[in-house]
Amino acid sequence: MRIRFFYDEVKYRLREVKYLKDFIAEVIREEKHSPGDLSFILTGDNTIREINREFLKQDYFTDVIAFDYGKGNNTCGEIYISVDTVKKNAVNYKVSFKNELIRVILHGTLHLCGYRDGTEEDALIMKERENELLNRFLEGKGSGIQI
Repeated sequence: MRIRFFYDEVKYRLREVKYLKDFIAEVIREEKHSPGDLSFILTGDNTIREINREFLKQDYFTDVIAFDYGKGNNTCGEIYISVDTVKKNAVNYKVSFKNELIRVILHGTLHLCGYRDGTEEDALIMKERENELLNRFLEGKGSGIQI
């Protein structure tokens, strides 16, 4: 199991990621999956829009795109996150950048664990789980992490 963070065309860098990596692995185990190799790629709007066009045939900016490479309950994949869109969404939702970034990281992780958000019902279930996890993260050591 390896959980890694990469940076593509962004100056932003996460700090103190050990707790975050441990938390992600814990979430995956709670979902009855086993953590495998996960790559989180923090990038910009232009790159994520290109990925969205090429692989999903959708022409718009988004905050997160997850590619699932796992087999069975082994959770492996790549999660692309647009730092630009996360910043905009944090302002729009009136939350801190840190909270929004963690929410998006958890959102991508949940996608790799089988959660979907294509229907209103599925989106509501996923949002409830995201909020539960975000609150737990922030109540734990995550509240002291500088992001």
